[in-house]
Amino acid sequence: MDEVKRLLEEFADRAAEGLPDEDIDADVTRGRLALRRIKRRRRVTGVLCVAAASALVLAIGNLKWWGNGSEVAGGPPAQETAAASASPSTAPRAAPSSSQTMSMFGASVVELVANKEAWSTFNCTLAPKGWSPETPMTATRVVLSQPEMRTADSAAKVVLQAAPQARTLSKVRVIDASGKTFHIGTLEGRLSGQVKLSDQWLLVELPTGTVEWPDDVLRRFLASCTVN
Repeated sequence: MDEVKRLLEEFADRAAEGLPDEDIDADVTRGRLALRRIKRRRRVTGVLCVAAASALVLAIGNLKWWGNGSEVAGGPPAQETAAASASPSTAPRAAPSSSQTMSMFGASVVELVANKEAWSTFNCTLAPKGWSPETPMTATRVVLSQPEMRTADSAAKVVLQAAPQARTLSKVRVIDASGKTFHIGTLEGRLSGQVKLSDQWLLVELPTGTVEWPDDVLRRFLASCTVN
């Protein structure tokens, strides 16, 4: 800029020789106006260049496909991987435990209703809704079934047994409640529960492969029963 100013002054000195004063003043004024326009143009150009460079950096650092929201640039790959691994959609689902309410996982839970009928020597104040005892009933064994069942296989039914000795269950879960100790596990592949009464054990075997009897429902059914 100083060089341009110097050249203009030299040109003005040479051009001023022999010219009237009013012409010289007019030329100086035009030169000053031209110099101001050059300064303004350079300032504007510099600001525009800085703004364009900043916009380019921001666009590269945050480039996205707005159609589907998938980020294709910006952010270290490690951060993106960690975010993806923490996403709820990719987290493994927890398998339900046997004590959880199975209706949460698509299966209906057996409903226990009041029972005012004694089944031989078995007296249970609760009974699974829709299940009734088959005949004949004995003093040590009662079989519950549903009306639509047309099979003689007891593995599809609920079996109550009274015995002086406890049966050996596998995968046992022990629950203490209401002053009693309940043992819940499997017996020959069937979900079963047993509890010690005054002088004998009550064993309840559930249908093979059932998921409708969570632990709390089986425990409540056992707790409601006595054997005379």
